[in-house]
Amino acid sequence: MSIFELDAESRSDQGKGASRRLRREGKIPAVIYGAGKDPQSIMLSHSDILKRLDHEAFYAHILTVNIDGKASKAVLRDMQRHPAKPVIMHMDFLRVDEKKPIRVRIPLHFVGADVAPGVKAGGMISHDLVEVELEVLPKHLPEYIEVDVSGLDIGDILHLTDLKLPESGSLVELGRGESHDQPVVAIHARRGGGSDEDEEEAAAAEGGEEAAAEGES
Repeated sequence: MSIFELDAESRSDQGKGASRRLRREGKIPAVIYGAGKDPQSIMLSHSDILKRLDHEAFYAHILTVNIDGKASKAVLRDMQRHPAKPVIMHMDFLRVDEKKPIRVRIPLHFVGADVAPGVKAGGMISHDLVEVELEVLPKHLPEYIEVDVSGLDIGDILHLTDLKLPESGSLVELGRGESHDQPVVAIHARRGGGSDEDEEEAAAAEGGEEAAAEGES
């Protein structure tokens, strides 16, 4: 079975006690909602879900959730993990209407760091964001957004407005106003010193000062 296809069963038992019983039986309590339909309580196999969580694309992909044999298109909206154990406590799925945009958190993939002028000059890359919330039509939903840092020098910053978005896509944060154009990635000079070129200039200046002092003495 594809990692994007899940088998689920409907459930009628509600409450914390029912959820605990499901977990003891190797099941995950979950709910699927949206697309103008009533929320539906479901349960999934814990072992099957764990296998899929190793794939980053699972978190930002249209899934087929087969509930009692009837297929529904959905995306993973939320997932609660146990704070100390490798146990999934609960999952939320949002039904997809192909004609309506959905909001999904999309990971950022950074490329080009090895050739960035700022890195070659001794700078350090700082990632301010590793994912963004995207509003997009389901057919244009990307698995990730690529961020090219190959042209960045020390002191350069890429903001949300610099990201290349898929067709029909818009960033939820930018919809809140211009002041929400957050930094995504930057290259900073290392603490305690700048680039090799800066250090050479500082050394030359220091040498000049010493020579001048010797001439005065």
